[in-house]
Amino acid sequence: MNAYHFITHWRLDATCEEAYRTLEDVESLARWWPSVYLDVRVLEKGRPGGVGKLVELYTKGWLPYTLRWKFRVAKTDFPNGFSLSAIGDFAGQGVWAFRPLGNGQCVAEYDWKVAAEKPLLKILTPLLRPLFSANHHWAMRMGEKSLKLELMRRNAKTEAERQAVPAPPGPTFPHNLSDNKIFRQSD
Repeated sequence: MNAYHFITHWRLDATCEEAYRTLEDVESLARWWPSVYLDVRVLEKGRPGGVGKLVELYTKGWLPYTLRWKFRVAKTDFPNGFSLSAIGDFAGQGVWAFRPLGNGQCVAEYDWKVAAEKPLLKILTPLLRPLFSANHHWAMRMGEKSLKLELMRRNAKTEAERQAVPAPPGPTFPHNLSDNKIFRQSD
């Protein structure tokens, strides 16, 4: 009853390699996708190529609740995609796949099969599934917008071009991100 399955497609002005490298750089997620990623910490680096990397996340959507979860990179296939296994407030599998379109463009697809394990979400899913699903779709729209801005920033040829790229959308219901104990706070 608390399971969800989402498939998201983003058309990007980037190569598969650029999209892959930007999304695998988890340490920068909170900077360029701040509407969703409030804090990200790599707990284990994993093997060369990223398999086994363990990442702790503090995330949110447009609804006024936060999620604490971890993912471990399960498989990598540069530049075609990678998969992860999630535990915590989310439990399940996510798969990023990248397909070239030519002319320096690609499609990024995210296949996310997840169960809401946070007690509040687990209990309310039967009643609020459409709202929780809308929250996910909003987060992914912000991700697409933020990724496009980050790719523009990374591909800028001059500092002036880089500075001209707008800031990514910030979080709704902002949280105090200056607290170093962010993972120990309760909702």
